[in-house]
Amino acid sequence: MGLDRAASIDDLRSLAKRRIPRFAFDLVDGGAENERNLRRNSEAFEELELTPRYMRDVSRIETGTRFLGQDYALPFGMAPIGMLNAFWPEADVTLARLCKRENIPYVASSAASTTLEKLAEAADGNGWFQLYVSGDDDVTEGLIARAEAAGYEVMVVTADVPAAGKRDRDIRNQLAVPFRFTPEVVLQCAMNPRWALTSLSHGTPNIANYADLLKSATSYADVQKTLITARFTWEDLKKLRARWKGKLLVKGILHPKDAVKCADLGCDGIIVSNHGGRQVAFGPPTIEALPGIAQALAGRIPVAIDSGVRRGADVLRAKASGADFVFAGRALAYGVGAGGADGAQRAMDILNLELVRALGQLGAASFEDVASKV
Repeated sequence: MGLDRAASIDDLRSLAKRRIPRFAFDLVDGGAENERNLRRNSEAFEELELTPRYMRDVSRIETGTRFLGQDYALPFGMAPIGMLNAFWPEADVTLARLCKRENIPYVASSAASTTLEKLAEAADGNGWFQLYVSGDDDVTEGLIARAEAAGYEVMVVTADVPAAGKRDRDIRNQLAVPFRFTPEVVLQCAMNPRWALTSLSHGTPNIANYADLLKSATSYADVQKTLITARFTWEDLKKLRARWKGKLLVKGILHPKDAVKCADLGCDGIIVSNHGGRQVAFGPPTIEALPGIAQALAGRIPVAIDSGVRRGADVLRAKASGADFVFAGRALAYGVGAGGADGAQRAMDILNLELVRALGQLGAASFEDVASKV
């Protein structure tokens, strides 16, 4: 099956799996522990039913929406994914450029394989910066200052990593940063020569924004100690709100009281997220957590959601459950893995086509016309 015959994001995932070494594929595809949350995220979306209304004029479908004061062509954007260039070389820049072309937001991970400056240039005004709060205040401040200098106007603070997730696939694969070329890794690369040759021409992927700090790292655990802290509190968020002059969203909210607290502290929005099922295996799917959060906020600040989005109809399910905007991560990443820039475009086209068809089938002429289920 080639890209032209890929009918769904799942088809693109299958294509990507066939041409990427297991250790690199699992880095992006895997979840926490037994991956219960990873599975439940997408299953919960599928289980949510929307009732179509017929005999309405849907001859012209409008997919655009306004979010955080900016008009976007689609009601979804690219969620941050760290180390994505390990999945496919130049994946970060490829997706940033795609988001610019499609006029949707691209959230650049602070754990990306490409520097935040290069991603800001590639996204060209559509880039947002995602921050992991480090245990070292100087590291955090350095990233924020760089983001400001690069021209980012939106910062997304990830709150759901007080402890690193236990990812069984990465443990089995003995994942290390930088990669260790064990005999098994070499064999996997040999079985995927196109990935290996393309990766070789671009160099071994690393976490570019922390390159100097991670020279001595020997394991992913060492990396995580630099990236995250168990001491991030509401008082720290309050300080970040005062420090950052642009729009600030908090990502990783699953409880209504936490959402309200974010609004109380002056945050500009939240992203209901469970880190794509990569942090905990026992929490709620995001689409199930969303309605209670939307009700508690009652429109005080905008609400976005990620984790589990695989179909255009999922975007409408999120809207009907109280979301103002949606983010997809793996869905677009699978496209890059399946076929580079062409695959990324194929993933975008699939989601867009499904979105337009689902709007028509639902009887809604626009994203804003989707009736709330909250």
